[in-house]
Amino acid sequence: MATLSHPSVVQQKKAKMTTPRFLRCAEKQLDLQHPQVMGVLNITPDSFSDGGNLYDDAQIPLDKILVNAQRMIDEGASVLDIGGESSRPGAQAVNVAEEIRRVLPVVEALKELDCIISVDTRNGETAKAAINAGAHMINDISAGADLGVMTAVANSDVAYALMHMQGMPETMQNNPRYEQVVTEVAQFLRRRYQNCLSQGIAAERMLVDPGFGFGKSLQHNLQLLAHIEALRVDDCPILVGISRKSMLGQITGRDVEDRLAASVAAAVLAVQNGADLVRAHDVKETVDGLKVWLSLSTAT
Repeated sequence: MATLSHPSVVQQKKAKMTTPRFLRCAEKQLDLQHPQVMGVLNITPDSFSDGGNLYDDAQIPLDKILVNAQRMIDEGASVLDIGGESSRPGAQAVNVAEEIRRVLPVVEALKELDCIISVDTRNGETAKAAINAGAHMINDISAGADLGVMTAVANSDVAYALMHMQGMPETMQNNPRYEQVVTEVAQFLRRRYQNCLSQGIAAERMLVDPGFGFGKSLQHNLQLLAHIEALRVDDCPILVGISRKSMLGQITGRDVEDRLAASVAAAVLAVQNGADLVRAHDVKETVDGLKVWLSLSTAT
């Protein structure tokens, strides 16, 4: 696995820090000169880590969600990612009407906050509704499997995150197989990125995500973590979501609620190895970890 002293990645990170880099997110911009944190707001009953915390069958608890959102912003999150469908291994798909019921009120309630509002969806109808409601980014775990997502993004000015996934959430962890996981994931992301360009989505609006835990074994995940920079497409920013995931449970033997230390360590390693934006449940601790890394990287 790559270490904290990997010279090529450190040099590349320093070069980026001296060159302004921005992700265009509708009327907002995300400054990526330094690594940023995306906070997670799951409006679901069954997400693997925090399912049910911000969900109610009868009515979406907007007051509670707003408090959590503002706390994450105060802790240093520059992006909030709203999800209305769990994508944990084995999760069943949610119908679009229910996903929209969960997501839209949250977008409308949070869109004026001082951050980028992202909606985590693989459904074109949900993406279109979220954009119309004021979302600044679409985070698509299927990388455009539903062409309606890509069309909705192309017809707007929002940012678009493309993620690699082998299979579907219902079955993706049954027996994932690759010949060369880093090469195959990189090739997939490049193809989808180029397809988005051909559909009129500007390069400065796109991110790519290797999809940790989405159809990958522990060894696949570790290989990707060690070689994140090799997944970069042109100068496209890289989004990484490792927070509290089962790979960390396999390594540490800890349950999901006890994976904070491992999550922060993984986030720091991800940024060290090339990530620009890390998705986190524990924003404050992740931001602090990245501040330590940033202080070291700018001092050496």
